Amino acid sequence: MSSLIGTYECKVDAKGRLMLPAALKKQLAPALQNGFVLKRAVFQPCLELYPMAEWEALMQKVNKLNRFKKKNNDFIRRFTAGVKIIEVDATGRLLIPKDLVAFADISKEIVMSSAINIVEIWDKDKYEQAIDDATGDFADLAEEVMGQDDDDYGIS
Repeated sequence: MSSLIGTYECKVDAKGRLMLPAALKKQLAPALQNGFVLKRAVFQPCLELYPMAEWEALMQKVNKLNRFKKKNNDFIRRFTAGVKIIEVDATGRLLIPKDLVAFADISKEIVMSSAINIVEIWDKDKYEQAIDDATGDFADLAEEVMGQDDDDYGIS
């Protein structure tokens, strides 16, 4: 799957259903028939929506971990806690299960934000706070993560 693009503000109804934004639905079209996996994020109070193919690729890596090492077993248990298979219905809606709504503290207003090959689902206020919190450190972070020597990018 190619990289997903965009940040979208949406509303969730009282049952936890949200309508996929048209632009995002179009990008996810190849994955719609195979479904998705929705899980708790590791580092943030948000949810991660994986197209099934992306989830299966990740699970191939996780499955290589030696389960006779306690830390690996603990990681697998925590990483897969609350994981749900999600399908988009005929009208383009998906249902966020109540336990995941509670984990991400999702209210009515949410943000769906592309994160390369997955979509993060945030409560709008928490998303804006996370972006604001990271603003001051972002230049340093960008340099550390992406500021490789020019040779690494084929630039001479």
